[in-house]
Amino acid sequence: MPFSAFEWFLAGRYLRARRKEGFISVIAFISFIGIMLGVATLIIVMAVMNGFRSELIGRILGLNGHMMVQSVTGQFPDYEGAAARIREVDGVVRVTPLVEGQVMASSRRGASGALVRGMSTANLSAFEIISENIQAGSLDTYRNLEADGQSPLLVGSRLAEALGVGVGDTVTLLAPRGASTPFGTTPRVKAYIIAGTFQIGMSEYDSSFIFMPLGEAQAFFRQPNSVSGIEVMVERPDDVKAYVPAVREAAGDIGSVYDWQQINATFFNALQIERNVMFLILTLILLVAALNIISGLFMLVKDKGPDIAILRSMGATRGSMMRVFLIVGASIGVLGTFAGFIIGVLFCENIETIRQALIFLTGANLFDPAIYFLSELPAEMETGEVISVVLMSLVLSLAATIYPSWRAARLDPVEALRYE
Repeated sequence: MPFSAFEWFLAGRYLRARRKEGFISVIAFISFIGIMLGVATLIIVMAVMNGFRSELIGRILGLNGHMMVQSVTGQFPDYEGAAARIREVDGVVRVTPLVEGQVMASSRRGASGALVRGMSTANLSAFEIISENIQAGSLDTYRNLEADGQSPLLVGSRLAEALGVGVGDTVTLLAPRGASTPFGTTPRVKAYIIAGTFQIGMSEYDSSFIFMPLGEAQAFFRQPNSVSGIEVMVERPDDVKAYVPAVREAAGDIGSVYDWQQINATFFNALQIERNVMFLILTLILLVAALNIISGLFMLVKDKGPDIAILRSMGATRGSMMRVFLIVGASIGVLGTFAGFIIGVLFCENIETIRQALIFLTGANLFDPAIYFLSELPAEMETGEVISVVLMSLVLSLAATIYPSWRAARLDPVEALRYE
């Protein structure tokens, strides 16, 4: 019978090489290590790439919204009416009118460029990525200061650190567009009180964003009764283009709609290309390991030539000999694949702990947030992708055994025993 106990027994004997066949055993071990490392590396790298993309999309969309409605004239006087109409669109979950502008933030200890966003306190409270990640201070302090007629700010934690300020300190904001005088335009300068600091885990935003009340932002940027744009959040961000026509119609003729896929197209396309190229490059590790299986089986077939001839003369069929060597090669591939699968999954589940341990042991700053935008190393395994890696490894391993096994089955017993 195909794949009988005899064939499995013989394949097991060939896998356990004797001392004089140690070199063949070393090649088999190297093939096993190659397959294991290839599968583990593919799973880990693809999980990190997926996690990196998912975290970036979550933070970018969480802070910037899924669509932005802007006025084609630069002014949006009827923003409240447009916002009310957009809220009526099916699938829209949040609409936020805002004023946005670039400023120079300064304190006694430093200065830095920043991006100010003005929005109502109610919208800021519903802005979960900010309201749930306040590091110092609170939204209650922010509301109380606004109610008292003062000028509160929420500042990114890295920006506050760069300025050397904390809750209760004063920051001066300078905007280039100020009052017009006979001598030209004077900058707009005003001091504000820090009501809290936030940390969303993306260094680019933590080091540059400032939030203030909508009315105060309108006054500071000289946009009375107007906003820079209306931010829109929808139920299904991946299908954002399906919402664009209805939102454009609700915004009216003055509104121009941009979705997140348009705004960040270059960035996310670059991430996708990098992910695909990385997958192709790392697949070469599996190909090299598969070539090791081929070379090891060829050497085993050559070494076992007399044994094959004797077995053939005793009645073993060509198919039986071919299956024996298929089992030998496939065993290396299967064991290496599942060992790599286990290592890859365990590594991904504990990747941040491993990163912290390596930082502690080496002293090197691995995955610097200032460079990679995220404060933690993300890893997100996709079931379909992991299954694809495992299946690809098994197919390559099996394919690598076919030709050496066929050569073993075609071995002529007379020629093999001629000089024995």
